[in-house]
Amino acid sequence: MWSPRVIALKLTKISHSVGHKIPLCHLKELHLLCGRLRYSSANNWGAEQRFMSSEPKKIRIDEMTIKKIGTHNGSFHCDEVLACFFLRQLPEYAEALWTFTENFHSLCPEKPWVTKLSSAGLVYLHFGRRLLAQLTQMKEDDRQLDVLFDKLYENFVEEVDAIDNGISQFDGEARYAVSSTLSARVAHLNPRWNSKSQDTEDGFKKALKMVGEEFLDRLDFYKSSWLPARAVVEQAFKERHQVDPSGEVLLFSQGGCPWKEHLFALEKELDVETPIKFVLYPDLNGQWRVQCVPAGLSTFQNRLPLPEEWRGVRDEALSELSGIKGCIFVHAGGFIGGNKTQEGALEMARRTLQAAAQSPANGSS
Repeated sequence: MWSPRVIALKLTKISHSVGHKIPLCHLKELHLLCGRLRYSSANNWGAEQRFMSSEPKKIRIDEMTIKKIGTHNGSFHCDEVLACFFLRQLPEYAEALWTFTENFHSLCPEKPWVTKLSSAGLVYLHFGRRLLAQLTQMKEDDRQLDVLFDKLYENFVEEVDAIDNGISQFDGEARYAVSSTLSARVAHLNPRWNSKSQDTEDGFKKALKMVGEEFLDRLDFYKSSWLPARAVVEQAFKERHQVDPSGEVLLFSQGGCPWKEHLFALEKELDVETPIKFVLYPDLNGQWRVQCVPAGLSTFQNRLPLPEEWRGVRDEALSELSGIKGCIFVHAGGFIGGNKTQEGALEMARRTLQAAAQSPANGSS
């Protein structure tokens, strides 16, 4: 929850650059809190760190000219550790004051997230694009950087925000305990309640290293694997009418690409009028698959399953039944089928589309 812990942040309202997608969400200024600080010079994080008492400490005027990161002493939490890691990636810091109950949506109305920001989320909101640009060597106005910025908040930072602010992931009683979150692992690095030494400095350093490595690992995954998969799906969208005039079939020249999440996102972003029904791709044996697009990411229902009479039928029997050469199988659930050739797999998709057009009752299942 918000307390004067890491850096308290004073915010201005958001202004948006004309004709530019990236919101200019600015923090007006940061001020060091004058009491209960853990701090170090900007040039040397580890050197001259001081274990502070609970009593407020006076900071000399000449010290105020050195940029520092301030956070409370005593038990530390994942949000301030992650916030400190973010700030340390940048060539300069800012200074901070606090109190607010803001979230991403309240500060950047075009963003959907309403989880109350912790220090980590607030630092990410302001510095995130610069941080990612510096770590990936991408330009700040690169559209892909904006995609990464959203993805890493939704799939890394928001969890830290929610846990720090005591926001339950769901309503009702949990069926099981989750004790291995990043926030929980950071908490375990604090001194035990009955330890003779309550010095938190060593634990804080370990936590900083741990959260930094985990964030960088996640960033590397999204940049080197997740983004290339998105590019493959986006290219398939552009070429879909060349595959079939209906525009309802995507073709991937290489199998193994994780496509579902990107398909749903790109349909929305590109304002696709007719939803995609099938994707085609080669398997490891050089044969082809025709897979139905599910109704959503968390459902087994399909937008349009393969014909019921084909399901569970294989090889020559399936080819004879469907009138399509080279058929291999159709799963009993109707969500996927196989053919020896790309043309055959495409024909299986086309026949299913034609049957659905003639019989609307052959809808999702």
